[in-house]
Amino acid sequence: MYTINENYLDLQGSYLFSTIAKKVAAYKEANPQADIIRLGIGDVTQPLAPAIIEALHKAVEEMGTMEGFHGYGPEQGYEFLRSAIAKNDYQARGCQIDADEIFVSDGAKCDVGNIQEIFGPDNIVAVCDPVYPVYVDTNVMAGRAGKFNPEKGGFEKIVYMPCTEANGFAPEIPSQKADLIYLCFPNNPTGEVIDKAALQKWVDYANKNGSVILYDAAYEAYISEEGIPHSIYECEGARTCAIEMHSFSKNAGFTGLRLGYTVIPKDLVCNGVALHSLWNRRHGTKYNGAPYIVQRAGEAVYSEEGKAQIKEQIAYYMENARIIREGLQEAGFTAYGGVNSPYIWLKVPGGLTSWEFFDKLLNEVQVVGTPGAGFGASGEGFFRLTAFGTHENTIEALRRIKEM
Repeated sequence: MYTINENYLDLQGSYLFSTIAKKVAAYKEANPQADIIRLGIGDVTQPLAPAIIEALHKAVEEMGTMEGFHGYGPEQGYEFLRSAIAKNDYQARGCQIDADEIFVSDGAKCDVGNIQEIFGPDNIVAVCDPVYPVYVDTNVMAGRAGKFNPEKGGFEKIVYMPCTEANGFAPEIPSQKADLIYLCFPNNPTGEVIDKAALQKWVDYANKNGSVILYDAAYEAYISEEGIPHSIYECEGARTCAIEMHSFSKNAGFTGLRLGYTVIPKDLVCNGVALHSLWNRRHGTKYNGAPYIVQRAGEAVYSEEGKAQIKEQIAYYMENARIIREGLQEAGFTAYGGVNSPYIWLKVPGGLTSWEFFDKLLNEVQVVGTPGAGFGASGEGFFRLTAFGTHENTIEALRRIKEM
């Protein structure tokens, strides 16, 4: 008789955003006339930029000709896109990253979940708390997390690094051994960042202890303050200890197109084995590559027109973030984030749990957010709102919350 991967049985409930979707669907079914404003899931609302649409049309027309048709592409990604990424996202910032160290994919979430496959089962994993659930759940699926401990509020083998008001939502280097360290800045869900000096300490720790940093930079385009690194490779020594993931979803609105990339420097070596070669093998074996037309759209992100248009869209969302943050503060809430990130992390009032506050917002004012408890034990007592709605819905949501 066949057996199953019993590690899946250790997962806690359903995926956070699936649970939210079910709750909202149930409310909508019971209240079909309700005008629900969704500020929970990090999905964008603005249409694709004109430069991207133009590139998509052109690529589609190419595919209808003998000369321009493209079948299977290179699994690592087309050279035109990888070169554009290397030049604009790295070399322009003084980072030594070459095009052949970039692997194009269908999004950062997939890469974040899949990257753990190239590491052994006995590696000790460290994550921020609160944290994007995919980091933990994929290691649970791989059997690297151990059993869930209710008293700990987490899994036995996972090293949790609390990000709280007391430490400015910045994780502290763990005192115990950590082999795989997940960092995300600007942080999801808190919206907070750390400066280059603080990030350099993590790089130094990883190199000293033989650890690998898995750096999620999906929101780097929203950084507005000086001195905040956009890439971990701005730090000295990062090439020998860090893997970085990026997404086109949040900066360019590709949530419906699906495109991202992962950087693995060739200097990152474990016992004589280059992680670049391992991921290249995994990528080539299990992945057929992002579609040609989508990669052409990704290339347009780096055109002069594309850069200008995307900058306007980011400014649109960051104006929403300002409205949410300042509106909450005016209403007496304690709120963080929203300066270098499209996420606002607010403190739940009145002694409510984060899920109780979720239900209160949904039932009383038809506004949907994300309970902090869904991101980990240290997220309890907080709540995440996103700036990815329309201006009109953002203003209306804040009006409702203030009245409540």
